[in-house]
Amino acid sequence: MPGLGDERRRLMTHDSLHIPDDGRRPIRCQRVLGALAAVRREVFLPEDLRHRWAEDRPLPIGHGQTISQPYVVGIMLELLEVNGGRVLEIGAGCGYQAAL
Repeated sequence: MPGLGDERRRLMTHDSLHIPDDGRRPIRCQRVLGALAAVRREVFLPEDLRHRWAEDRPLPIGHGQTISQPYVVGIMLELLEVNGGRVLEIGAGCGYQAAL
């Protein structure tokens, strides 16, 4: 059943990433946008920061590390142009990008 979080996720993905209003290059790949909308970023965050999942900024995940901002992750995935096969990610951190 769709909830408020689903609408926030759609708006974050569409408005912030597909049609950015700050001069950034838009993410155009529908597969990347779909993955960003489907993978729940909050499960990769410490519990006390999960309410900040929709912020398009890096967030601390502990041990001096951060989870990358969705826009940067999206651009990297789009430029990678994965069309099947396998990708080995070295230094996957919390696993957010690998999950996408």
